[in-house]
Amino acid sequence: MKIIEYADREMMAIDVANVLAGEIEATLLTHDTASLAVPGGTTPGPVFDGLCAADLEWDRVHVLPTDERCVPEDHERSNARLIKERLLVNRASNARFMPLYYPVDDPEECRPEIQTMLSPELPLSVLLLGMGDDMHTASLFAGMPGLDAALGDGAPILAVARPETQPEARITLTARILDGAMSKHLLIQGQSKRDALERARGLPPEEAPIAAVLDDLTVHWAE
Repeated sequence: MKIIEYADREMMAIDVANVLAGEIEATLLTHDTASLAVPGGTTPGPVFDGLCAADLEWDRVHVLPTDERCVPEDHERSNARLIKERLLVNRASNARFMPLYYPVDDPEECRPEIQTMLSPELPLSVLLLGMGDDMHTASLFAGMPGLDAALGDGAPILAVARPETQPEARITLTARILDGAMSKHLLIQGQSKRDALERARGLPPEEAPIAAVLDDLTVHWAE
């Protein structure tokens, strides 16, 4: 794991956008397409604002969330909504978006179909992650039902997460898929998340799910 510290959040957003654009461009030199997995939440928004203007062959870039809340795309808590509003605009409007959730009664119903769609995208070309103060990443939460299976070497591409601390079910890329990305980045802000990351380094993934992806991870941090 490598940690890059920035003087401020604006500088971090600009630099991370440039790094991701460079890695996508490098992937497209040797591959027909590049897969980019990104988180929701408010933290990556400024990165998306810069990345969407990058001069790339966006029609060869496939964008997907690292995880998704099981809510309609127009819902305020939808990761797809944020990604479409902040990333898939400007030059990046030509990218292909690959949703993790369809509006069904049970997310298990759409999981096989979405896994089939995602399989050709693996391993992920570029991965950007977020992390909570509780050391969760994507929708892998400590103590949630099914976490052990989502962390295992034989995990499927996707898992349905029903953490008791969250108001809705979620669908998430599993640790195997996240950790297998060709390039991995973590974006965090504030001292509390820096402290949480340091705690995670000494804990098993069952207690700190972010620990499952720390090998070869580049961490971008600003106060």
